[in-house]
Amino acid sequence: MNSKENPDDFYERFQHQLEESQDWPGPFMFKFIVKSNSYQIEKLKELFNYPTNGVSLVNSSKKKFQSLTVTIEMKSPLDVIAIYKKASEFKGVIIL
Repeated sequence: MNSKENPDDFYERFQHQLEESQDWPGPFMFKFIVKSNSYQIEKLKELFNYPTNGVSLVNSSKKKFQSLTVTIEMKSPLDVIAIYKKASEFKGVIIL
């Protein structure tokens, strides 16, 4: 979402894209970037109830940042959007 776009318009368009792109329920991959050793990693994992499978944490080449990838079964596009909305409230988290 760019800074000039209305969030409601963005999420409505995103929901439509998700509905068209795959079957629901189904697996969905979330990806976030945070500064290394950030407490935000734990807050993000909490959004998914601390999953034990489908989680990858990778350091950047200079170890300044970490990439958290979570692939998890989601019931619907609205559930995906709810996670993204909650994650967008966390300071210093880049959502991909």
